[in-house]
Amino acid sequence: MITAELRRAILAAAGHDHDPLLRPGPAPGSYTSALPFRLAPGTRQALAARLETEPWIATVEIDGYLTVTVTHDALATLAVRITRAGPACAASDALRGRTVPVPGPAAADLTAAPDWPSARAALAAQLTARLAATAGATIIFYAERSVVPPPAPASPVPAAVAYAGPGAVRFALAATPPGGAPPRAEVIARHVLDNPAYAVRYAHAAAAAVLRWAASLDSGPGGFRPRLLTAPPELALLDALSWLPERVAMAARRGRPDEFAGYLAELAARTIDTMSTTGFTTISSISSERLWLADAARTGLAAGLELLGVDAPERI
Repeated sequence: MITAELRRAILAAAGHDHDPLLRPGPAPGSYTSALPFRLAPGTRQALAARLETEPWIATVEIDGYLTVTVTHDALATLAVRITRAGPACAASDALRGRTVPVPGPAAADLTAAPDWPSARAALAAQLTARLAATAGATIIFYAERSVVPPPAPASPVPAAVAYAGPGAVRFALAATPPGGAPPRAEVIARHVLDNPAYAVRYAHAAAAAVLRWAASLDSGPGGFRPRLLTAPPELALLDALSWLPERVAMAARRGRPDEFAGYLAELAARTIDTMSTTGFTTISSISSERLWLADAARTGLAAGLELLGVDAPERI
C-alpha cells in the first residue's frame, strides 16, 4: 500500500542501504523521514527528483527532513485497494533479505505458561516471527535448550483465559511491553472502549455492521469516486490504514509486537469515530465510497488481528 510503495520509491532513488524509517507527516496522506540528514547533497536532489516523477505523489519537500504528500486520489483509493487485497494488505517487502531467528516453531500455548512473563515472552517470539514473515523476512526456527523448571505455584494464566476469553488475553499479552505489568483478567474482560482488547474487536464488528445495514437496503460497494471521501474522520481513517504494512515491519524489526498492538488500537479508534458519523449512520448520507471505506477498515483490522492470532468477530 502507500507506505510500502513510498519505501520502495525512496530506496530505488537513495540506495537499499538507506532505510527511510518513515514517520507520520503533518496531515493525512503525508509522510516524513530523517533520511536526508544521512545523504550527500547530490543524492538528496536525486531523491527529490525521483519522487516527483511518481504520479501518486503530490508534493516532495526536503528541508532537513523529507516530507512527501500523496494525492487525495491516492489516499482515498486505498479504500478499494485494501478491500481487494484482503489479508495481503498488511504485507510488504520491507524486511526482504533479512533473517530473523526465533525459538519454536511450536505455537505459544498460553495456558501452558507457568507465569505471565513466560506467557508474554513465548507469545512475543511467535508474533515477532509472524510479523517479520509478513514483512518479507526469512524466518529460521531454532530449538531452545530444554530446562526442567523447579516446582512452582499454579499459573494464573489458565484462569485468566477461562474468565476473559483467549482472544482478550492474547491481545492484552501482545500489547504488553517488555517488563510491563501483567494483564488483569477483570480489566481485559470488560466490554468498554477503554479496553483495547475489546475495542479493536468491537471496531471490526462496527465496520461489519455498516456493511450489513447497507446490504439490507440493497446497497453495497459499487463505483468509486475518490473525491467523495473528504470528511476529516474519513481522511484520518484512510491515513491510519495506509500505515498498516509499515507498522508490521517496524514492530518486527524492533521485536516489539506490543507496538503493533498499539497501532491496531489507534486504527480501531479511528474506525469507531468514522463509523459513528452521520455519513455512515443515515440512509441519505451512505454512499458507495463510504461502504468501500467501511470494508477497508474491516479488512485492515481483520488482517491485524489475524497476525496477532485473535479472532475478528462480525458481531459483538
